[in-house]
Amino acid sequence: MALVIDLKPREKILIGNAVITNDKQRTRLHISGEAAIMREKDVMKEDEATTLCKQAYFLIQCMYLANDPGQYHKGYFDLAKEIQHAAPSTSFMFQRINDFIIEGNYYKAMKQAKELIQLEEELLNDVTA
Repeated sequence: MALVIDLKPREKILIGNAVITNDKQRTRLHISGEAAIMREKDVMKEDEATTLCKQAYFLIQCMYLANDPGQYHKGYFDLAKEIQHAAPSTSFMFQRINDFIIEGNYYKAMKQAKELIQLEEELLNDVTA
């Protein structure tokens, strides 16, 4: 079954190592096969990874897009331990993320990491309030 993606005018999407930019009108793509696919809004650039949880998301994104995801595992798991040590309330989320990573389901790990970023923002807001 093909993945169907509707693109807004000038919206970008990554498919594998290719960046595809839509033209001036809405477009519907039907994509079959195995490839890493990310909408532009979900892509985090390295300089945007300004917090520990954003850095974790960025490393998971690298795993998802890489031909050899294992090269990012050590950095991610070291960072995950550091975050859990500083904020033990994140442990339940890391357990799910880590399970997805071990299964090789990096896309689901990224989705969970987005929720982790929201939790981090809440925790940081509580500290500064």
